[in-house]
Amino acid sequence: HVHLTESGGGKVQAGGSLRLSCAVSTTRDEDEIYDMRWYRQAPGKQRELVAGSTRGGGTRLTDSVQGRFTISRDSARKTVNLQMNSLKPEDTAVYLCYVEWSDGSGTRFDHWGQGTQVTVSS
Repeated sequence: HVHLTESGGGKVQAGGSLRLSCAVSTTRDEDEIYDMRWYRQAPGKQRELVAGSTRGGGTRLTDSVQGRFTISRDSARKTVNLQMNSLKPEDTAVYLCYVEWSDGSGTRFDHWGQGTQVTVSS
């Protein structure tokens, strides 16, 4: 019912910026999108939540990216973006888009994107 298309990863020097986008496509009008989030996973580390956006407009950022990253959501277009500024080498990871969605039945489901690589060189 749901397909995610991520874009915007790449390589950048420390201090640079990248913008990640995640577009959600649904197959039925009844499908609804709730939470939209960005996670990241670096080699040898656990997956961590970077930023999240609720359907009601609330946002949250993990402490390590506060003041540098911004999450924005366009509910009409079903997209969520992550603007990443002042990037640091420790931000290097695969960034994955996540959505919580419902098929209109009340049951909620998780869906993950394939991930996009972000590499920050010192």
